[in-house]
Amino acid sequence: MDIRHSRPRSQGFTLIELMIVIAVLGILASIAIPQYTDYSSRARAAAALSELTPLKGSVVACATDLGTFTGCNAGTNGIPSTFTATKNVTSNFGVTNGVITATTGATTKGGVALTVTLTPSQADGAANLVWTTSGTICNDTRGLRAGQGGCADAAATPPASGG
Repeated sequence: MDIRHSRPRSQGFTLIELMIVIAVLGILASIAIPQYTDYSSRARAAAALSELTPLKGSVVACATDLGTFTGCNAGTNGIPSTFTATKNVTSNFGVTNGVITATTGATTKGGVALTVTLTPSQADGAANLVWTTSGTICNDTRGLRAGQGGCADAAATPPASGG
């Protein structure tokens, strides 16, 4: 075998191989990044409800003392007047007649913050208190799904008339 005529073997990747790898990574990123942001927003929505839970207790204590939710407002009857903003509950905190409202750190795909309204009600006039969650936080993609956290169950909600 003549050493002069042998060619050294290539030790690197070709340009085509590198372009294929970059294309595959781009496709994976285009799928993974939106899923991650949806997941992060849903986590913030759930955490916002968790952070507002102590306020529910204050409202229940107020309603027990007064015998009604009327008058259970922020800054009165043991309900805090302010709420320290966090990543999950960002602003517009309020309690009026037992109804808790806030803006959350969860967002729509366009970056608009989701709002939450927690409304207390007596179930069938009994001693059982039910909290209903409403507002833009009830969002199947970026917030709480139907049936979670007090959001209305889609199966129990009649469809809107499309006239």
